[in-house]
Amino acid sequence: MSDEKRQVSRRQFLNYTLTGVGGFMAAGLLISPVRMAIDPVLKHDEGGDFANVGLEVSEITSDPQRVDWSVDQVDGWYESEVSRSAWVYRNDNDEIVAFSPVCKHLGCVVSWEGSDDYPDQYYCPCHDGRYYKDGVNVPGTPPLQPLDVYEQEERDGMLFLGNIRPHEEA
Repeated sequence: MSDEKRQVSRRQFLNYTLTGVGGFMAAGLLISPVRMAIDPVLKHDEGGDFANVGLEVSEITSDPQRVDWSVDQVDGWYESEVSRSAWVYRNDNDEIVAFSPVCKHLGCVVSWEGSDDYPDQYYCPCHDGRYYKDGVNVPGTPPLQPLDVYEQEERDGMLFLGNIRPHEEA
């Protein structure tokens, strides 16, 4: 044997062995949390963006009506049924409009003709917030922005509502 070959001492051998075993154990322990973090991202979304609200398009009038529906929501591994609502009506151009009932001031729920003092307006009882029928906030009242609008589409005579987007003033 040649003299140039270095021998591994017992201490070095144990150090290498324990480092290797420890590395394998750490990798084994990290697999589960990494999988938990990545798995929801890799899951295929089976649902669409639009939900059937159970209202026929022919039943929508020029007076705002409240529509309530529920959607299945998945947060990681937790599935829940979330209720949603909207104020739906036909405007002067015979277009369907669906407003979110959430006040832009502090997030309270507005109602159509909710106050006897302000007929034909959306009214927020929390701080006397008001909106005109077209969802635009009444100047001088607490809300500083108009009501948000739901995206909508018609399928087989039924109304489907999707994501909420900011109101675009005409």
